[in-house]
Amino acid sequence: MSTSTDESDWSVPEATVMSAARELIEAGRPAVLATIVHVEGSAYRRPGAKMVVAADGEGVGSITAGCLEDEVVTLAREVAETGRARVETYDLTNDDEDVWGLGVGCNGVLDVLLEPLDESYLPAVEAFESGTKRAVCTVVDGDRSDLAVGDRTFYDAGTEAFSSAWPDRVCDELRDPAARAAENGDSNAIAVGGGSGGSGSGDGSEDGGESVRVFVDGVRTPPELVVFGTGHDIGPLVDLATKNDFRVTVLGFRGATATTERFPGAHDVRSTSPVNVREAYDFDENSYCVVMSHNFVDDRLALDELLETPVPYIGLLGPGKRFEEMREEFAAEGRTFTATERERIYTPIGLDLGGEAPYQIAHSIVAELLAVHNDREPGHLSAREGPIHDRAPLAGAEGDD
Repeated sequence: MSTSTDESDWSVPEATVMSAARELIEAGRPAVLATIVHVEGSAYRRPGAKMVVAADGEGVGSITAGCLEDEVVTLAREVAETGRARVETYDLTNDDEDVWGLGVGCNGVLDVLLEPLDESYLPAVEAFESGTKRAVCTVVDGDRSDLAVGDRTFYDAGTEAFSSAWPDRVCDELRDPAARAAENGDSNAIAVGGGSGGSGSGDGSEDGGESVRVFVDGVRTPPELVVFGTGHDIGPLVDLATKNDFRVTVLGFRGATATTERFPGAHDVRSTSPVNVREAYDFDENSYCVVMSHNFVDDRLALDELLETPVPYIGLLGPGKRFEEMREEFAAEGRTFTATERERIYTPIGLDLGGEAPYQIAHSIVAELLAVHNDREPGHLSAREGPIHDRAPLAGAEGDD
């Protein structure tokens, strides 16, 4: 874990936050995990955003654009000292007052869970690293005598079971939301165990029974980006993709240049041949591929192999004319593309941002990858109607802008 607390420690990928969590746990250093568990109105980050804070004040990750991080560090020290989890509510809707030192004006209300970070959280870290579909269920409020704020259980999609023996009614109502979160990586606070049916976010006590509010946090493994090639333009793409939470693997077709020294930011670097890419990597629906070896034959062979995998995105560097030449050669061999195959091929690759320098091209490619991964149609946010993210309206508000 970094020993500094400069701005670079806050703006890091989630993988770095989880790695820091593991380091602190394994080192036995007192630390706290801060997680946004609920948002009303608008906010910079959404439920599930995390930061880890060591008891000595070192922090990694962010839950706002910098508005609350110093305040969270202060509270984290208290949580680390007491060993008791707590939920803190921040109302950032008032621009007229000096809120937390400045008028931050985020126009939202945030609930932040601060909990001691210890080995009991390792199942979440391990699921993140391995791709295991798992949901972390943590009590954040309620009036039950048998569950307290900070109590945690894990739902495993493979076994369809919870890791802790919570009350039957709570588990029964929690099962479906936890299964969905484990599958989709969603995060949401819900009320269970008090007649709520697990569908709301209020106090869940319509029938007067004991209720509990649980934050269901799906562990979402980072998308995988496989880049084919070892040219000088690969470095900027690896750099930007990693910073945007992709787990990047470089597959080179020339063993001498496929080295970790050449691409230190990549999660892995391997060497193979274009016809053996399926043996070199286990592709799935969470894999995204960019083919940019600058060798026409190698790219064509790799494309043919990748179409036999379930990957949703195959980006092919080069102009449209180059791809048409590939199609002609495929057709001469009796190979044509189905409509479904053609939909997975993105060429020319990237969004039209107008740049041509290596980092500008990388930005274009990563922007398209994010749009496809997040199922978004690229466009100007200024032209978008409604909020950028789905969100709960502020209490008492007639509408949400």
